[in-house]
Amino acid sequence: MTADGEIDLPSLERLVGRLLEGGVDAIFALGSSGEVAFWDDARREAVLEAVTGTVAGQVPVIAGAIDMQTDRVIQHVRAAERFDLAGYVVTAPFYAITGPEEIEAHFRAVAAATERPVWAYDIPVCVHTKLSPAQPLKLGQDGVITGVKDSSGDDVSFRRLAAANRAAGSPLTLLTGHEVVVDGAYLAGADGSVPGLGNVDPAGYVRMHRAAQAGDWERVRAEQDRLARLFEIVFQPTDKVGPAGGVGAFKTALRELGVFSTNNMATPMTPIEGEAVDRIRAILADVGLLYGAGAGA
Repeated sequence: MTADGEIDLPSLERLVGRLLEGGVDAIFALGSSGEVAFWDDARREAVLEAVTGTVAGQVPVIAGAIDMQTDRVIQHVRAAERFDLAGYVVTAPFYAITGPEEIEAHFRAVAAATERPVWAYDIPVCVHTKLSPAQPLKLGQDGVITGVKDSSGDDVSFRRLAAANRAAGSPLTLLTGHEVVVDGAYLAGADGSVPGLGNVDPAGYVRMHRAAQAGDWERVRAEQDRLARLFEIVFQPTDKVGPAGGVGAFKTALRELGVFSTNNMATPMTPIEGEAVDRIRAILADVGLLYGAGAGA
């Protein structure tokens, strides 16, 4: 974000360029790390304009169509149709308390509103509902959703979903967003990863993915261990919680790497300052992303 609180489009374009240079297979725009919940319709459109324009067809782009209830989600899908996206990522409805029946109806309604694939975004920390393994599997078998982005942090549930998906002939593509146990998710049956930390080190996650595809589990573990050290950046701001600490650390790291111009957050969150920034710089140096910062690469 700019100092004026607007979306910093040049910084966003540099980030997309960094992802492409890192070798990613696709880009997920308007997700949690993209602070989608804070953006009005015009800002969401500006983000998609910048991302798709920078990508220019080099890799598929999927977009978060995330809002509290079904009609608003469908409106986001309709507004994004002109960008020729590869699909949409949709959470369960939130704010109003819902159960399995309402959640299923929600996904079915959104899928019926578009010809593009829909991924279920399992992120209970934000929507306060955990998708059971059986629910997305049924939706996948019925052709309603094409896959799941699992950011639940529930490795037992993910493993159960992966096992059930495999037994059913793999109707779902399974993507994990759990930054520090991507190696375990691959062993369980994940097809890929979409971690927020991938904004900071896309090449590291790409190397781990390629190693997993090749069955080189020693290299997978080595990359995951290094990325787990990098993830320590989110624990450095001890005065912040939630996105202000986690996404704020990603933004701070990207600023220190010269990708972002600021580490500003959407209101009411405030940016990370002071000694926490120095500690983040030291971690970036330790994992080999930042040189000349007084720590070994």
